[in-house]
Amino acid sequence: MMNKSTMTFIGCEEEFDDAKLVLFGAPFDGTTSFRPGTRFAPTVIRNESYGLETYSPYQDRDLEDSKVFDAGDLELTFGNPKRVLDTIEAFTRKIVEAKKLPVMIGGEHLLSYSPIKVLSETYEDLHIIQLDAHTDLRDDYAGEKLSHATVMKRAWEFVGDGRIYQFGIRSGLKEEFKWAETHTQLNKFTLEGLKEAVASLKGKPVYITIDLDVLDPSVFPGTGTPEPGGITFHDLQDAILMFRDLNVVGADVVELSPHYDQTGKSTAVACKTLRELMLAITK
Repeated sequence: MMNKSTMTFIGCEEEFDDAKLVLFGAPFDGTTSFRPGTRFAPTVIRNESYGLETYSPYQDRDLEDSKVFDAGDLELTFGNPKRVLDTIEAFTRKIVEAKKLPVMIGGEHLLSYSPIKVLSETYEDLHIIQLDAHTDLRDDYAGEKLSHATVMKRAWEFVGDGRIYQFGIRSGLKEEFKWAETHTQLNKFTLEGLKEAVASLKGKPVYITIDLDVLDPSVFPGTGTPEPGGITFHDLQDAILMFRDLNVVGADVVELSPHYDQTGKSTAVACKTLRELMLAITK
């Protein structure tokens, strides 16, 4: 049994035992290499979610009918990424063992490592869809194997060749792009090819990781590594609607740094993205 968060994302007020999906925050940005701040995202997203409706006109579905339990934020040890990942792994394992679907609010992108690890052990045929501006395929960053810049390389070590589908990618080392040619399904700049990828993955277990910097900075400036040339919100929404056809076994939304956008529009985008994603992946 888990305790419900005192401040929940709007419409996510189901009891744990009755829930289909478990939402939790992971407030950590300890390997961020440029502008920190994603540790504040889970709390801000919850607070600002009350500017939304629980009902989605895009999907004609309501979060109040979707049986989501919000477990709140994990207590994470700053300065020790390995211990942080172990804490997230243990928590995710409890969710999966209870036959529920984990959805994580980051935090930096490294944190996707732990849910992917747990789910790769649970589902031998796990596939990953990554929406992101960055390859995240370095083997190490400044000598560290566990970094926001290495997370998809670590994920590849769990799932193997051809099972990571990367979309919106427009930044990375030359070596990362060359390595991806034979190890991942990397699609540059846009979401072109996502429809075909979704069709090929029907029935297979899929983990979805949305790094919000996949969006153009004109749409989403509140992130630590803004990268011009990104997709629009409508592009992202269309992608999320495609995910309804998949057997999604876990997901995350990461890399909002709310304090870099004092207008609040980046947080509003993050909130709406999270609402739509949770509705799309709960049957």
